[in-house]
Amino acid sequence: MTAGPHQPVLYQEIIQALQPRPRGRYVDATLGAGGHAWGILQASSPDGLLLGLDVDPHALRLAAERLAPFGRRAILRRASYTTLREQLQTLGWQQVDGIVLDLGLSSMQLDTPARGFSFRHDAPLDMRFDPDQPLTAAHLVNTLEEAALADLLWRYGEERRARRVARAIARHRPITTTRQLAEIVAAVTTSGKRRMHPATRTFQALRIAVNRELANVEAVLPQAIEALAPGGRLAVIAFHSLEDRLVKHYLRSVSDRCTCPPEMPFCDCAAHARVRLLKPFPMRPGEEEVARNPRARSARLRVAEKLA
Repeated sequence: MTAGPHQPVLYQEIIQALQPRPRGRYVDATLGAGGHAWGILQASSPDGLLLGLDVDPHALRLAAERLAPFGRRAILRRASYTTLREQLQTLGWQQVDGIVLDLGLSSMQLDTPARGFSFRHDAPLDMRFDPDQPLTAAHLVNTLEEAALADLLWRYGEERRARRVARAIARHRPITTTRQLAEIVAAVTTSGKRRMHPATRTFQALRIAVNRELANVEAVLPQAIEALAPGGRLAVIAFHSLEDRLVKHYLRSVSDRCTCPPEMPFCDCAAHARVRLLKPFPMRPGEEEVARNPRARSARLRVAEKLA
């Protein structure tokens, strides 16, 4: 997720965590407009290489312009980070020295009304990161059975009034625009003072479902750890608790050592640490960054280093 037009969220923290160096090989698996990639290439001058992946063609065009001064050192591919292993094999890269995953929705996508991510603009219910994929938010809203829709809103949006919202949506079908959906949700969820718009959780749930965000995170994390060279680092930024929980649990699972009693003749748990966590708790943006970009407030950065 980008922090305004110039610098992405937790930019300095990412560069410090990855410690890019000359002759290193790096992956920005969520390229966006190329902010983190620019910093990695700059820090790994004169000959560090970077592979940038993104499914959004608009983002790739912006990144290509931004990274053009680095020439062939920046290798950009329109591909999902779930194909990380395949992309590295294509390049002949056996291992890499650093990987960054900046999960979720970018400010660039959120601020483009036609993409249908925001209820602040009236636009078609789309919400696709990859505009060529067939599934849209409108399809889910208008075709899912009420019970399935309620389950989706609860599971991916943690919406406490999921059944009520799903019932209202089913009653007002067909729903084709973001404003139409937001008004329907607000009418059945508004009560008292709220810090966020009443449709926020519904929009989050639909976006996650459309783009298979949680399943994709589960798919890429093992590939990322496998791809790292000893001493290489994985940096992951998450923006909501569902993503961050997945990242936290996975990194903890691959940082745990064998817990079998020493008197046992053999290991029964088959556990061994593959990474070490740089910090037990996630890093968060400072007050200055949050003041500059309020959307950075929810960002959480976790960093793991591959063990030999």
